[in-house]
Amino acid sequence: MNSKKSMLLAVLAVIFIGIAIFFIIGISSSKSKNNKTITNTEINKTNSTIQAQKEHEEERKKYSNVLYVYNAAEYMDQSTIMDFEKEYKVRVEYSEFESNEDMYDNIVANPNKYDVLIPSDYMIDRLIKEDKLAKIDKAKVSNISNVATEYLGPEYDKNNEYTIPYMTGTLGILYNKKKVSSPIDSWTALFDSKYMGKILMWDSQRDCIGATLKMLGYSMNSKNQNELSEAKAKLVAQRAYAQYGEEEIRDMMIAGEGTVSLMYSGEAKNAMNQNHDLDYVIPKEGGNKWIDGFVIMKNTKHLEMAQNFINFMCRPNIAVRNMTETGYTSAIKGAWGEFGNDKVMFPSEEELARCEAFLYDKEALKLYDQVWSSIR
Repeated sequence: MNSKKSMLLAVLAVIFIGIAIFFIIGISSSKSKNNKTITNTEINKTNSTIQAQKEHEEERKKYSNVLYVYNAAEYMDQSTIMDFEKEYKVRVEYSEFESNEDMYDNIVANPNKYDVLIPSDYMIDRLIKEDKLAKIDKAKVSNISNVATEYLGPEYDKNNEYTIPYMTGTLGILYNKKKVSSPIDSWTALFDSKYMGKILMWDSQRDCIGATLKMLGYSMNSKNQNELSEAKAKLVAQRAYAQYGEEEIRDMMIAGEGTVSLMYSGEAKNAMNQNHDLDYVIPKEGGNKWIDGFVIMKNTKHLEMAQNFINFMCRPNIAVRNMTETGYTSAIKGAWGEFGNDKVMFPSEEELARCEAFLYDKEALKLYDQVWSSIR
């Protein structure tokens, strides 16, 4: 009796196991099919995009009008440029620079090469003072009405005669939370030898000197020889255990290869999206708040098309795409709703109150060049 009972239970167990295996195979097969469908969809979408780009590339060759745009690296959604080309039947020759200083040297050497530039505020100030920019007809750039009022009328261009704001942001520290004993809150972290070899500095004269001046309790725009000498000594000593770079230092932070880094808010935002161990802070001593803007070269032969380009980029839907691509905050207020209350994109009033904008001063520039030549 017990033998028969045991045999029956064994048969039932085999049947049960068979049913379970059947279910598992069925589910796996279903998932596999779904994954295959998703993969095929993605492949089809990619192929469609590539095909559209090829078709557009052939079409733009027919355009007789050309506009030369010079912007910072990785600072615009390329598809927005393609859409502008299609709408206005113009070919945009788009170039990138790594720093405002590189941009300046290039336009001085090639004064007729570019139509539209997108520099930072202190460089725009310089270009205005050196009479290198054309006045913008705001009637032709009606979308200036979309710019948040707090970003209009900067000290160097009170009536926005020469510039239309593009992006805004801050300078601060990006750090790896898992590699520090407590949250970073001071510029001194960039000079702490305990992070030797893991300190990454954005290779930019004004940013490196400015952050150091702030750490020492001075203005980022200081012209005081003693204050600049102090900053120089700190940066020279730091060179023994810090690495300098540009986009590559952001990528190193994403890969977990750095501990603390001097970083712009948009680059920090992109890095944090890819590595959740990272965080960004505007140090307690204060930082830099900036506005990059569109300007038009005085020697341009394509003034109307340059204004069309700026006006196009000031559309809220275009601004959303550029914010999404870059991680920076557009000056177009109508684009902000898409991003909630992101603390990197939208610092608090208290944080911004600790910050200052870089200004251009011809005499100060000579002093900064002298400091920088000792470091880089």
